[in-house]
Amino acid sequence: MAKEKRTHKEKGASMNGRSAMRLSRLQELLARGGTIHLSEAAGLCGVSEMTIRRDVAASEGALVFIGGRLVLADNPQYAPVYNLDAEQGSHMPAKHRLCERAVALVEEGDTLFIDCGTTLLPLVGALADRGPLTVVTYALNVAEAASRTPNLRLVLLGGLYHASSQSFGSDEMATTIRRLGINKAFISAAGLHVERGVSCFHFHEVAAKQAAIEAAEQRILVVDDSKLGRIRPAYFAELEEFDWIVTQRETNEALQGRGSPLPRLALA
Repeated sequence: MAKEKRTHKEKGASMNGRSAMRLSRLQELLARGGTIHLSEAAGLCGVSEMTIRRDVAASEGALVFIGGRLVLADNPQYAPVYNLDAEQGSHMPAKHRLCERAVALVEEGDTLFIDCGTTLLPLVGALADRGPLTVVTYALNVAEAASRTPNLRLVLLGGLYHASSQSFGSDEMATTIRRLGINKAFISAAGLHVERGVSCFHFHEVAAKQAAIEAAEQRILVVDDSKLGRIRPAYFAELEEFDWIVTQRETNEALQGRGSPLPRLALA
């Protein structure tokens, strides 16, 4: 019986080894740029399409399929498009904990810049029992939540509406943000890489984020562990540009091991 168990383990290890070799070969090919169709990948590796699908599922997000074609997940040209509706339920318990931790940094009378996306939406609800505050945002979902909170004065930055992120963008937005007296800027991100900085999906968000980071007295990045190691198409900041990073255990440990000076870390 013991011998049979060892045989199964050895067989599994062998299969894992072959899968790793196939993934390595595909990653090398994709690193040159472009995509590989599923059928082509199966032919190159001499296995079935189902085997390639299983390999990709085991790649921990390094490879993804877009329209039946295999791509590197961190290739900015082919990064999956962010859709706020699809993100509404994603990691929400963690986002609530992050915002509960972040609200401790808010003081009565503050003017707060609150970024777009779903990560910071619970922050608005957490402000309900705080003193009078001003919320500056270019996100429709944040603005709607703030408008229902009596103690919040709302400044909604307008422009062209982008439905995928429920946010606005304009050439004048950055200038407007710099004219405002912002005490604290709460910034969200779709990607946080220890060496390559902080990024998001949409280029129209970059100017607003950077202007808020530049204008605010304190800059606070709020990001959950699912963003760790991700590189999205639109880079907007280095980690050193923030005063605080409110995050979870895995990201905290990764940042602590970075070795260079970091912002203060708040663990949720």
